Amino acid sequence: MPTFTVKLLDREEVAENTMAFTFEKPEGFIFKAGQCGDFTLNNPAETDAEGNTRAFSLTSPPYGKELTITTRVRDTAFKRVLKTLPLGSVLQLVGPSGSFTLHHNKLIPAVFVTGGIGITPVRSIVMQAAQDQLPQQIFLFYSNRKPEEAAFLDELKSLEHDNPNYYFIPTMTKMAESSKEWDGEQGYIDKKMLQKYIDDLSKPIYYLSGPAAMVTATRSMLNDAGVDDDNIRAEEFPGY
Repeated sequence: MPTFTVKLLDREEVAENTMAFTFEKPEGFIFKAGQCGDFTLNNPAETDAEGNTRAFSLTSPPYGKELTITTRVRDTAFKRVLKTLPLGSVLQLVGPSGSFTLHHNKLIPAVFVTGGIGITPVRSIVMQAAQDQLPQQIFLFYSNRKPEEAAFLDELKSLEHDNPNYYFIPTMTKMAESSKEWDGEQGYIDKKMLQKYIDDLSKPIYYLSGPAAMVTATRSMLNDAGVDDDNIRAEEFPGY
């Protein structure tokens, strides 16, 4: 797999404890929406047992002129260095890799069941779908504890105006902890919530991305609802 040099251009807080890092897109780096890459810090000021390399989903779409990754800012050596790197700093990128990409049969709907930072590859996919004006139906269920923690919330909603086949269903599970108003769905994504928006749960291909426990529970729920395992694709996000 090829190695590229990428320069840090910008960083931005996109939700509570969540930052997006934008890099110069190297010449010749071609990827599919939903893929990831391994980013390596060069001679970091500190390190730990996990080393200097982490895999990140590419949050930006392939049509974009820059590369963006988004992550929860945990108190680890890698994250501490990353969030304080001077703009213009150079990292190494190996990739792309991963098969969490949209299926080819446009007659089959795609349903994304996403939790927290699991939104990162999905943002790339739905932005590219809007750009390409794909004819297939795309449903994005996006679960967070509260709006303050939901990265790209307004942007993902606005994509409905750009893509008539895209439906965005955000839900919050801990609104008692929020200082914002919310008139959308509340509670965990379950069979009842899915059936509210999808006529036949057996027809779509499902893409699960989020914490391991959420992915496992959702897969079990879908299996119980009669969805074949062959129609479920998953990407787990550990909290490193």
